[in-house]
Amino acid sequence: MIKTLSLIAVIFMLQGCAGAVMVGAVGGAMMVNDERSFSTQLDDTNADFQIASELAALEDVKNQANITGVVMNGNVLMIGQAPNSMLRDKAIRTVQAIEIGGKIHNQIRIGNPTSFTTRSNDTWITTKVKTRMLNTDNLDTTRIKVITENGEVFLLGIVQRDQADLAVDVARNTAGVRKVIKVFESPDS
Repeated sequence: MIKTLSLIAVIFMLQGCAGAVMVGAVGGAMMVNDERSFSTQLDDTNADFQIASELAALEDVKNQANITGVVMNGNVLMIGQAPNSMLRDKAIRTVQAIEIGGKIHNQIRIGNPTSFTTRSNDTWITTKVKTRMLNTDNLDTTRIKVITENGEVFLLGIVQRDQADLAVDVARNTAGVRKVIKVFESPDS
């Protein structure tokens, strides 16, 4: 009875915040369906924040490059742009020093950082890919993370090969996608 009353109280407090409730529900479903343990999910999230913090502390990288690290199951996907290999390598060394424990997939491109317009378009592409995946029969989207950087779609997750192949096919056939890069792991490994 107490749980029910608490739930009703929370619902009334969140009145008008349907988006927050939906995000919480979807996020909770994704955490439950994730192949990673809850502890690993927390470790990955903490590592994401630590990478962002360490990269933000590097003034030259922060001011001249656009570099992000995304952690999945202890492995790091480094994406973005750096104007030269010196800054790219500095960012990679910084992430290596954190000692997260997994592989570092270096997908940082040498070139000028992308514009606001390009980043907005990347967000739109990610939305389109995720939407198409949600509408694809037999594809468990709760186990797949989609990230777009300069028209390149990166697919991460711990999925069976048939799920990986289906996700890649959906992404490849989405308007605006220039390239699809798989960073999947098998649950058997």
